[in-house]
This record gives sequence, C-alpha cells and structure tokens, in this order.
Amino acid sequence: MSAADLILMADRIHTLSGDRAPTAIATAGGVITALGDRADARDWRGPHTEVIDLGRATITPGLVDGHFHPVMGIGLTRGVDLSSVRTLEGLRSALRAADVAPGGWLEGWGLDPNAFEGAPITHAPLIEAVGPDVPVFLLLFDAHSALVSPRALAMAGVGGPRAFTSGASVACDADGVPTGHLLEMEALDLVRTLLPDDAPAERRARLAGLLRRMAACGLTAANGMDFEGDSLELFRSLEDDGELPVRWRFAPFVMPGTGRDGLDAVIAQQRLGGRRWRVEGAKFMIDGTVDGGTAWLDEPDTHGESTACLWPDPRDYTAAATVLAGHGIPLVTHAIGDAGIRYVLDTYAALARTPGRPSRVPHRIEHLETMPSELIGRFAALDVTAGMQPTHCTGYTRADHSDNWSARLGKRRADRAFRARDLRENGARLALGSDWPIAAFDPRAIMAAARLRRPAGEPHVEPVLPEQALTARMALEGYTSEAAAAAGLAGRSGRLRPGHHADLTVFDLDPLTAAPDEFAESPIPLTVTDGSITHRTR
Repeated sequence: MSAADLILMADRIHTLSGDRAPTAIATAGGVITALGDRADARDWRGPHTEVIDLGRATITPGLVDGHFHPVMGIGLTRGVDLSSVRTLEGLRSALRAADVAPGGWLEGWGLDPNAFEGAPITHAPLIEAVGPDVPVFLLLFDAHSALVSPRALAMAGVGGPRAFTSGASVACDADGVPTGHLLEMEALDLVRTLLPDDAPAERRARLAGLLRRMAACGLTAANGMDFEGDSLELFRSLEDDGELPVRWRFAPFVMPGTGRDGLDAVIAQQRLGGRRWRVEGAKFMIDGTVDGGTAWLDEPDTHGESTACLWPDPRDYTAAATVLAGHGIPLVTHAIGDAGIRYVLDTYAALARTPGRPSRVPHRIEHLETMPSELIGRFAALDVTAGMQPTHCTGYTRADHSDNWSARLGKRRADRAFRARDLRENGARLALGSDWPIAAFDPRAIMAAARLRRPAGEPHVEPVLPEQALTARMALEGYTSEAAAAAGLAGRSGRLRPGHHADLTVFDLDPLTAAPDEFAESPIPLTVTDGSITHRTR
C-alpha cells in the first residue's frame, strides 16, 4: 500500500458495513485505503502524510443532502427572513422594520401560512404595514406561492385571473380582483421577473459562502434538484478557482408544457460536469403543495382544492418521462398528494416495461406527504427511492392538526403523514434531506427531527405521529448508505471501506447513541470530501 495522504484516528468509526469497529482510517488519492486500529496507522504513514487524532470523536461516512436548491436558493433567500414570523402582527412588524430604498422593492422569504392565524392569505397586512404604493414580493415557505402587494400586481399588469400552461393561478376574490396570493411558478414569475437582479459577483460569493456553511455542518455531497439560470456558469467559475467543498448531482427541471426541444436540451445537459459536480437526472413536479391548495389528492381538501395534477394533462408528464427514461436518465418527481404519488408510481411501473436504455440510478419520488398504506410497499417492489425531508413535518405541522396543512387535509389524511418508518420497514430505500431553502439544511437537526418527530431542542412540543420516527441508525443511513444507493453509488460511497470515496464526517458526539436533542448541537470538528479537509475547527 502506498503512503496515505491523510490518516484520521478516533475512538469510534461507524463504517456502516457490519465490520468490526476500527479506530483509524487512511485515505490517498481521494479514496479510502485502509481501516484498522491506531497502532496500524504507523504502517500507513509517509513523509507527507497528515495525521489527526480526534480523540473521543466519531467518524461516519460523509453526509449527503438528498434534496437541495443551491442556485435557486441563493436567489430565493433575498430580503427579509420571515421564517420566524408566527402571527399577522409579527408580519406587519417585520415589514415595517424592513430597510427599503425609496422606490425600491420590499422582498422577503420563508413566510409560513400559519402566520395568518386562519385568516385568508391576502395582501391586506402588506397594505397595513407599508401602504398600497410599495412593490412587495414575499415568498412563502414552500417556494410554490408568494404574496405580493397591489403595486406589484399593477407593475406586472395583473388585474384579474390568468390562464397558465400548468396548474398555476392568480388567486382572486368573488369580484375577480387579485388578492395578492400567487400560486405555482408561472404565476409567481409574473412578478418575479420584475425584481432587480443580483450582480454576478454577489451571486458567486453567496454560493461560495453557502457551500462553506454546508461543509461546516458535515455535508460532503448534495443532490441539486434544479440546474436553471446561471447554474452552469456559477459552478464552473467556482471550480476554476479551486475544489468545491461539496460534491453535487443535478437534475434540471422539466416543467409542464416542455416540448421535444426542451427534452432534448435536458438530454444534452447530461453531458455536463466538473471535478466534483455533474448533471445526472431530470426533475419533474406532478403537483404543488397542500398549503397552497395545489397538491393532487384523491379527494378535495377542506377548501375544495388540491384536485388536479400540475400538468393539465397527466399523460404529457408520462410522455416526457418516457422519453427521458428511454435515454437512461434517472427521474425525480415531486409528489405531495396521494393521487399524485399513485400516478407517478404507475408511470414508473410502466417505464420498467418500456424498451430503452435503463438508468443505472433508481428513479425517485420526493416529499410523499400523505399516502395510503397500499402505496407503501410499491416503493421496494418497483425499486423506487423515497426522498423525504423530516423537518417539513416537524417544522410546519402540529400533533393536534391545528396547522394549515393538517386542517386542509382533515384528520384521516393528516394521520397518514410523512410515513418514513413505514417506508423503511417495508423495504423502501429512504434518502433524507432538507429541500433548502424551504427548510434549514443542518443535517444534525434533521436527523434529530427524524427520530423525535418534533423540532430538535423543543421538548415541550408534542411529536407528530411518533410511530413514524426513525431509529438513530436509520436516520444516519438516510444521509449516508441510503443516499449512496439512491445515487447508484452503493459500491463506491456511503460506507467506509477500502476503495470507497474518501468522504467523511466527524462528530464530537456519537449519532447512534447520543440523545437526539443533544446530538443536534454536536460540534463538527472535521469534514473531508474526496480526501481533502473542507472544514476543520481543530
């Protein structure tokens, strides 16, 4: 064996391979070269080997976020952070305190619809806070809806309902006057295209800072669920200046109305990549959100909404998916409601019987917010990855069903929510993530929430459907071995074995034995991606 580039030693190393527990690991050339005891490390050293003894720390395979929007996210998280707003008065206060240049836009993001306290979601509090003449664009937490002011609507020329290619809509009152609530991407873009652009240098700096913060949380890789706008330029530019601290797999969007030219463009994008990033996949949305009334449910929600596919004709989704799958492209589909999940599973089942070049990477369904038991077993049977974000449940729903999401669904459907444990126990591959910027990306808090079914650090909060809690090992696997298998990398990543990628995360506390609330605060002394230290505190 050639000399190691890096040797790490720690009291606990969780290989997730079922092997005996080592206390030392060596890497060279971006791969793991040896595992053993501290005494063995003497034989792995060379004149240029860096050796770090981490003492009582715990080393695990590198953490992978299953669902992330890096470039879209740096554009969405502009203006006032409204994620902590819980009441209408809190919203008005936050808007009054915002620093807005004369004649400029007031932007905000992360607004939870529960802040409206059961009142209709309209621009009334915006008018009360800043008056009718300020252009305001507030992105709601799900990024599928926005609240805009009368001035913003006027600037966009929106004076009534609009027809869209997708299931988007401009919410209007009984007289056909827009309320300020815009639902889904095409409607949001009516106003969003008017917002001032960030300077390219500023966007590049924000993305670089984001990647550094991700590494500081122990993340070594992530799945980018879009590749729009200036994504290519940004990632090429960052990689021109050095190695990325986080690996990326990207799946460009395929939106309703995409024709053959658009599909050919997605096919061509699959050739793009760099040293630590590549395009591999295509991202669809079969429906919207429960909170916005745009999910696709078997039965209407309590507002009479969420009854339709985001694609006006679902068969167009199937046709587009068939074209891309025939080129060996792995598909990712956002599916929130029971009808949407069922339709996507049916589509994937048909793809397995369709001639073409099969993907080496399993197809995925993301979010899976409410579904009946008869759908659970189909994930393993069809080899479909379930992608879930535990803090979507713990951050925005309540055990007593008093939140907007649960109230819209009603008790029966809210009682079959975010069924992570059922999926795992029925053999499904379960990859965990954040969906940043929809929710914070710190994997420690997300793994803790997956175990607690409530926010980490809030023991007074009643767990939401605690029978769906994951074990500590399941939560760690969702960020490591399950994530690797979801990317078709089970033989090269996700476990600590010689020949596997040298992606490592180091915790002060043991993720398998520490109490979840305590683990959520565990320091990260070191992160290693591709054998290189991307974050260190000691």
